[in-house]
Amino acid sequence: MAEERTIASVVTDTATFGTGCFWCTEAIFERMDGVLKVISGYSGGHVPNPSYEAVCEGNTGHAEVCQIIYNPAKISFDELLEVFWKTHDPTTLNRQGNDVGTQYRSVIFYHNEEQKEKASHYKDELNKSGAWPNPVVTAVEPYSNFYSAEDYHQNYYNTNPDQMYCRFVIRPKLEKFEKVFKDKMKK
Repeated sequence: MAEERTIASVVTDTATFGTGCFWCTEAIFERMDGVLKVISGYSGGHVPNPSYEAVCEGNTGHAEVCQIIYNPAKISFDELLEVFWKTHDPTTLNRQGNDVGTQYRSVIFYHNEEQKEKASHYKDELNKSGAWPNPVVTAVEPYSNFYSAEDYHQNYYNTNPDQMYCRFVIRPKLEKFEKVFKDKMKK
């Protein structure tokens, strides 16, 4: 299992996903039953401890991601992947909506071979099915590093619900997520 650890006597696992802006990703996954913690940060780059500003310049190689700590007894990696694929556009290269640059790429950083196989299989099946009019360009890359984003990025939507980006970008995504995945929501 991927970086298996124990939090308060609960066995946990880790998934690392990039779906564009980490504020959107965090707001969605932290509402899922079985997800214990979501940390916004940067992964996949070559610069140690990058700042938000450095990542936004697009020269560090990092993607904005969320590291998702979850209880595999309550939610599976497959279920996390299902939400990943259905809550962003995996067909736009280095872009999600108005957010453009390699830091906004669609990416799964796998922690083990099982995660790699599942992510690659799901991507292949989506491409074969024609579910999207364009090919899925989501990168499936080995996990190599993670740097937590600055404190003001953590729990962003919940602490800034009236901020313009939250109202006009994140809130509609959350409303759609809550309708489609109501059975996977925390009670």
